[in-house]
Amino acid sequence: MFTGIITGIGRVVAADGGRFAIGSDYPAASIALGASICHDGVCLTVTSIEPEDAGSRYTLDVSNETLSLTTLGEWRSGRQINLERALKAGDELGGHIVSGHVDGVARIVDIRPDGESHRLTFKAPAALAPFIAPKGSVALDGTSLTVNEVEGARFGVNLIPHTLTVTTWGGKKPGDRVNIEIDPLARYVARLLEMRR
Repeated sequence: MFTGIITGIGRVVAADGGRFAIGSDYPAASIALGASICHDGVCLTVTSIEPEDAGSRYTLDVSNETLSLTTLGEWRSGRQINLERALKAGDELGGHIVSGHVDGVARIVDIRPDGESHRLTFKAPAALAPFIAPKGSVALDGTSLTVNEVEGARFGVNLIPHTLTVTTWGGKKPGDRVNIEIDPLARYVARLLEMRR
């Protein structure tokens, strides 16, 4: 389980089909073999670990299902990715509950300055649009964000300067695809309503 509060930026060191090598600032000694780490919103299992001078290098094995439903099929060497370690009992829940089970891919439609922040507009897949509500939560590339407005399949969020600096969001541009995980509460409410029909 995760909170959507990004704790590091990793980089793809190598990509070979469904196997990726990731470089991170997390000390190698702090990563357990089999650990779950969220990568751009996708919970993945560490399959090997090597120490590096400034952190660690570890590998991930990714299924075809995950490659087809997320942006991971687009990962190439050099790509930067948002990282979050799994939540531990007693940790602060600073964002919202994020499972790391991505529901699909949204596309950035527009990015505009809004004071010191940036306002981003996304287009969600039609099947996911009903689960996105104004002032609700959504995880985009693993980042817990508050939805400002919704119009059909389009919705907007604001990113403050801190978020733009400590995540990969500062380098995003219109047309980029991002992983989206809807708020699990919305999913359960929809399921309950469906069962009552």
